[in-house]
Amino acid sequence: MNHGETAYGLWSLVIINSAIFIMFAFSFFKPANARDWRTFGAFAAFVVALFVEMYGFPLTIYLLSGWLQTRYPSLDLMSHDTGHLWSTLLGEKGDPHFSSLHIASYIFIGYGFYILSAAWNVLYYAQRRHKLATTGLYERVRHPQYVAFVLILLGFLLQWPTLLTMLMFPVLLFMYGRLAITEENEMRKQFGAVYDNYAQRTPRFIPHIFKTDSPV
Repeated sequence: MNHGETAYGLWSLVIINSAIFIMFAFSFFKPANARDWRTFGAFAAFVVALFVEMYGFPLTIYLLSGWLQTRYPSLDLMSHDTGHLWSTLLGEKGDPHFSSLHIASYIFIGYGFYILSAAWNVLYYAQRRHKLATTGLYERVRHPQYVAFVLILLGFLLQWPTLLTMLMFPVLLFMYGRLAITEENEMRKQFGAVYDNYAQRTPRFIPHIFKTDSPV
């Protein structure tokens, strides 16, 4: 196993990158109640866990070091490129930052932040008018902001998978699903039949590719 200059122990980068992404998401999401803060807090925990392993301490590489060293004896486990595990496991050559999965991760993350921003604008003006948000992205799905968070998290997993974040991802999916149901029950109490009609024609998370009569 070769050893170059270590790419870890860079705790200032952990703090800076975590702060950038968390504040960026905060500026779009703008949590306003306890449910919003739970949603945002779970996302923030995922981001911190990700960057701790990306620049601080590579726990996943450490735990898999025996297996990786056996399968890839010439691999420098402490290099930054090795942390892009999908590229390593798929045997891709060259800079992993330009791999197809890495490029796809940028698309998921960028599109997720776009959805987060666009959805918040619709929701903000609907709440000011004490109306149900049913326009823009809310015309396609009932919970675009949760969809946005999932796309961003999935993008991070494509870019830099770790054992901890891969374990957190299904937990967050379940959590966002439960929060969505709670939110729907509150909207149904507030808007009654108006919300029922909206829910009947609008999918919860996955937009219709073709027009149908029932939500997915």
